Amino acid sequence: MSGVSAGAPAFGVALAAVLATAAAAGMTLVHPVLGPALAVAVAAAVFIVTRPLRGLMLFCMLAPALPWMKIGAPLPVPEALLGLTWVGVFVQWLAGRLPAWPDGPTERAMRRFMLWSIVPLVAGQFVPQGDGNGPVNWVRWLLNLSPVFLVPLLVRDTRTRDRLMLCLLLGFAVLLLISLGFFVRGRDARLMIPFLAALHYAHPEVIQDIFSADYTRMASPWVHPNSTGGALLLAAPLGLFYAATHGGWRRALGAFVFVGSAAGIVFCGSRGALLCLGLFVVWLAWRRTPYAGRGLVLAALLAVTFLAVYPPAQQRFASLFSGKDVSTGVRFDEYAHFPQNALRHPLGLGFKAETPASSPETGVYGISNLWLNYWFKLGLPGMALFIAVTVAWWREVRLAGRFTRIGPDNAMRIATTGTVLAALATGFIDHYFSFTQVLIALFWLILAMGLVEARTRPAEAAPPSVSSRVSRP
Repeated sequence: MSGVSAGAPAFGVALAAVLATAAAAGMTLVHPVLGPALAVAVAAAVFIVTRPLRGLMLFCMLAPALPWMKIGAPLPVPEALLGLTWVGVFVQWLAGRLPAWPDGPTERAMRRFMLWSIVPLVAGQFVPQGDGNGPVNWVRWLLNLSPVFLVPLLVRDTRTRDRLMLCLLLGFAVLLLISLGFFVRGRDARLMIPFLAALHYAHPEVIQDIFSADYTRMASPWVHPNSTGGALLLAAPLGLFYAATHGGWRRALGAFVFVGSAAGIVFCGSRGALLCLGLFVVWLAWRRTPYAGRGLVLAALLAVTFLAVYPPAQQRFASLFSGKDVSTGVRFDEYAHFPQNALRHPLGLGFKAETPASSPETGVYGISNLWLNYWFKLGLPGMALFIAVTVAWWREVRLAGRFTRIGPDNAMRIATTGTVLAALATGFIDHYFSFTQVLIALFWLILAMGLVEARTRPAEAAPPSVSSRVSRP
């Protein structure tokens, strides 16, 4: 475990004593029945604050599977875990055990991006539409960007990187068990509504509308089928490369995440995620990755098989070539109306109002494009600064030459790079990797993991030309 995650015994005991005293006072002054829940909350806080790496690992396990669960927390639990992790980092800083603040090109670009967001935050407070709490939404958005800094701070060695990746894949495996389990049970998305209600998901009426609109599409804790596709698109490449470089139950875990994610993307009907997963495999084949060509053929055969035996997939695929497809028509209307939206909000819509869902009936249009959505929300400088972040990231992580060898020393660097590229490719079709809380935290987390891999293992940029496959138990 990294040095930043280890707390001094005396300091940890003192912190635990203070929090326990506060909990005891709360039990006495508020309500005795709340005692056990309060005690558990205090224990969890101490558990994370004294070793913030634990908070990041718990986030990796919970965020993919139950992104907006709000049991006993004003924020979704994954976001609360990120907040507690930052409290732990602050405690480590007070104790003088915080390592050097990450100051690479990507982090510097991200700081400029975050700093500019203050301008649309202020400007958005004067926008008449929207009744949200702008400052709170802004802080939540910054919290979701913060893995770019948390990962370099807390993940300092190979063992910790491996543990973090394992936690992330376990989280995606739980997501697949939940989603595929409900799908196999009844193939009716509405069956998941009571489950999400038990987890205190917000806006149950919106969940009802989304699941009822096309109940044949696979439901998941990510609610919207396109958000489900985006989450599974992040999972599939990681699972593939994890399986390729591990043995035993870890290989089985990676294979399950990859195959289950590919199937889930088909079942949820996310055409953008399916297209970009295919682009990811094509990218691997173009870089001459071992077995990528066979994988491309296998993927094509599986796609044809799914289309042959699963009627909803046939309908979604056929809609790509239909001039009457509502989703495609709305997207063209969004692009046509975007210039007037941009002129109406030159400094961005800000954080008080959500990016509007397109409604041709009312003449209100959002934009299903990652970069233009940043322009809509943060103004043209915001979009330019986001592009600057991704360019700085690419300059740090890009791998030269062909991927003629896949092994433990370069597999996850290729996987994380390919995952982020696939996620960015969906930006031409949808916008969920811009402001969808928790989902963007996973995106920036994987981007940061790729940065750490690139900085600590620079020699893999030009791998040997001898093709081999490395496995380890």
